[in-house]
Amino acid sequence: MTHEINELFQTLKAWQQAGKKAVLASVVALEGTSYRRPGVRMIIGEDGNSVGAVSGGCVENEIERQAQTVFKTGRSKVMTYDGRFRVGCDGILYLLIEPVFIPMELFNDFDSQLKNRHPFKLDTYYYHDVGEYDNLGTHITVNDKIFSLNPSFNPGEVNDQLCFSQSLDPLFRLYIFGAEHDAVKLSKAAKELGWNVTIVASSDESKSCEYFTGASSLITPSFQEIDTSVFDDHTAVVLMTHSYNKDVQYLMALKDSKPAYIGLLGSVSRRERVLSMLLEYCPDISTDFLDQIHGPAGINLGAESASEIAVSIVAEILSVIRHQEPKSLKDKTGSIHG
Repeated sequence: MTHEINELFQTLKAWQQAGKKAVLASVVALEGTSYRRPGVRMIIGEDGNSVGAVSGGCVENEIERQAQTVFKTGRSKVMTYDGRFRVGCDGILYLLIEPVFIPMELFNDFDSQLKNRHPFKLDTYYYHDVGEYDNLGTHITVNDKIFSLNPSFNPGEVNDQLCFSQSLDPLFRLYIFGAEHDAVKLSKAAKELGWNVTIVASSDESKSCEYFTGASSLITPSFQEIDTSVFDDHTAVVLMTHSYNKDVQYLMALKDSKPAYIGLLGSVSRRERVLSMLLEYCPDISTDFLDQIHGPAGINLGAESASEIAVSIVAEILSVIRHQEPKSLKDKTGSIHG
């Protein structure tokens, strides 16, 4: 969800620079089931434009209609949306719509927080009863400082309100080692999930970042120059160089790192050959490192094309970082989101 908040902030920055007012809508509670869980947000501009979504599309028109009084009065509003009678989602959403204005200090601190890969916190204060209120809104904690997104609701005004708290992790990153056509498809699929994508290519490849849809950067370090400190527990690595030697050398460079996921493209026999070569060069390599390698990368979807293989790989990464065993939802008991 961090990438969604970042998108809202960047949009708000552009809107504010253009002199356009906006309101923020946040799902703060849920009875029953819904398409998304509490914590999803969207912004609506005074010109009717909106960014973000809190459902699959069925709620947004009502939110935009309700937001008009917030523009007029400047007061926050609690609203509900009962999907049981309208669209059959079997749940009641509770939302807070509030005026929003972000000072430049917060923009700068937020960008610093993302760059330094530190988590941040959102606290949205609301009441359970529908109505307009003066003392509701969202506070964000970045760099150990608390800012109010609603300029008329100060942190010192918190008393008997209910609070929905949300701690958000750094932006998820994907490092793709390789610069062939399938890397383009994986980069594009990862971008759709809001991941920050870096392409790692060898210096002999004549590709630019523009070739890889969705990638934010392309780097060409030597094997000895790879900075392993960037591979934290919110980072995935996929090796898809189509070269045994390059894959082995990259694995040697990564052997002391602990990313959330390491994927190795190719067949079982290719994996065995790569790992055998790796053990020849590094006989003392940690078994923990070897155990975290997912090879062949991806889950069994019957994927054939590069685009389908990309879906298979991002699906496996999601299952690993969310600690889920891939299965058909029809075979899952309990909540879909659980």
